[in-house]
Amino acid sequence: MTEKQFDVLGIGNAIVDVLSRAEESFLVEQRLDKGAMRLIEAGEAERLYGLMGPGIEMSGGSAGNTLHGIASLGGKAAFIGKVRDDTLGQIFRHDMQAAGVHFTSQPATDGPPTARCLILVTPDGQRTMNTYLGACVELTPEDVDPVLVAASAFTYLEGYLWDPPQAKAAFLKAANTAHEAGRKVALSLSDSFCVERHRREFRALVEKHVDVLFANEDEIKSLFEVSSFDDALQAIRGQVEIAALTRSEKGAVIVAGPEVHVIDAEPVDKLVDTTGAGDLYASGFLYGLTRGLPVAVCGTLGAVAAAEIISHFGARPEVSLAELIADKVHSG
Repeated sequence: MTEKQFDVLGIGNAIVDVLSRAEESFLVEQRLDKGAMRLIEAGEAERLYGLMGPGIEMSGGSAGNTLHGIASLGGKAAFIGKVRDDTLGQIFRHDMQAAGVHFTSQPATDGPPTARCLILVTPDGQRTMNTYLGACVELTPEDVDPVLVAASAFTYLEGYLWDPPQAKAAFLKAANTAHEAGRKVALSLSDSFCVERHRREFRALVEKHVDVLFANEDEIKSLFEVSSFDDALQAIRGQVEIAALTRSEKGAVIVAGPEVHVIDAEPVDKLVDTTGAGDLYASGFLYGLTRGLPVAVCGTLGAVAAAEIISHFGARPEVSLAELIADKVHSG
């Protein structure tokens, strides 16, 4: 087996997040579905950006958020994603590398500009995302470095990217390479709208290529087209080694073979911004797995990381996650 260099290699959309506070009335005026994510074209991205208030720009994307969390926890993380050789592409690269995430993917020299996600956060902490995918959907199998995959304990796939045919081929190449190297594959379903668009393909991907699945309650119910969480939980049994199913303030349920663990959510003094909660949950969980910790402890680490991220504005940890989890790792 190739020597392990990284705990988690993430493959996903390389997006620069632009976060801005917004009142409920703004969402109504712009006919935006609160709490949802929608894909927009370049023209709409420019229009909406012009209407937004002051914003914070930082490297983002679901997998990117997870990898930042891995690095903050003290793990070794790497990323594969597509940016353009433009200003936002440079921002993305700098932010990832400054956080300690290995990112050497070559930028595109032509085609669409670097992707951006315009995130409107209402006073109740809910985020409404408007995403222009731009260059990131140009990812191809050639961008997947098999040496990097083989050197990573986990390859983490972001469901948001499962759309363009070339990106799908890149995912399958990465999954097959990982398993051939004796490594594991994790998948995040990302969003209910992703599941609705690709339900049949996601089911096949989960059954044939995924070892660890991350999904929230709505996503897992949509995947199996059931109305109750308990039915969805039974449906995922036996399809993956581990399913980590998050339920917001209800905590999470971890299914690992015959075992089912119910993990409480970590208390939060004030919910400020839910951006990145699921992404950082995956950070804590995967970090725990790479350290050989019991799945229940992994679930707790995920809950701690998610609680930190929703207690402030933005999807990047503001304190060292390694310090937050130290006592829980030792007790595990």
